[in-house]
Amino acid sequence: MPGPIVPPRPLRKPRRLRASWGMLLWLTLVWVVLWGELSLANVVVGLGLAILITSVMQLPMTDFDGSFRPLGVLILGARFIWDVVRSSVEVARLALRRKPPQGAVIRAVLRSHSDVYLTITSALTTLVPGSVVVEANRFTGTLYVHILDVEMHGGLDQARRTVLDQEERVLRAFGSREELLDAGLVPGSTRRAGFLPGVERSHAQHAKAGDGKDS
Repeated sequence: MPGPIVPPRPLRKPRRLRASWGMLLWLTLVWVVLWGELSLANVVVGLGLAILITSVMQLPMTDFDGSFRPLGVLILGARFIWDVVRSSVEVARLALRRKPPQGAVIRAVLRSHSDVYLTITSALTTLVPGSVVVEANRFTGTLYVHILDVEMHGGLDQARRTVLDQEERVLRAFGSREELLDAGLVPGSTRRAGFLPGVERSHAQHAKAGDGKDS
């Protein structure tokens, strides 16, 4: 009698990276920035840790409908490097003075409604010396940021403005036109975040009319 039919063993599919190369490069960049030294060893270790983290930890999928704008990314990276250098000097100067720093926690309500932009803005804000995101509410798009010294940041309003400017640069680097419109930002428009060109003209006319009534 013929023996039992043994079904063929299924072919093993080659293992593929769970994360995209963009995510791996981003995590590697964060690792290098945290160490503060661009070297081959830091890049290799950072890339290895990025692959390990994304392979072991199954992160949930996040919708991303944005785009990649090279000029916006260049401005975002250049401004981030400048902020890191400038804040490092200010923190060192603050450590040398005798007056103790006056810290505070500010609340910044972001204009975008994406977890991706909230995460990027939080990471860039935390990597700049003198500011740390202590809480992020993804449902309301709110960041609570601890600043080391109110005077160093130019006051509470300026510190909040700094976080919103960081978000604006992130959106102009990766956001789609629909997302820019939803956030009140239009490429090539004025830097007054939160105002569309038509809305801005209406706001200016309203303010002018109010000035006429006061006089």
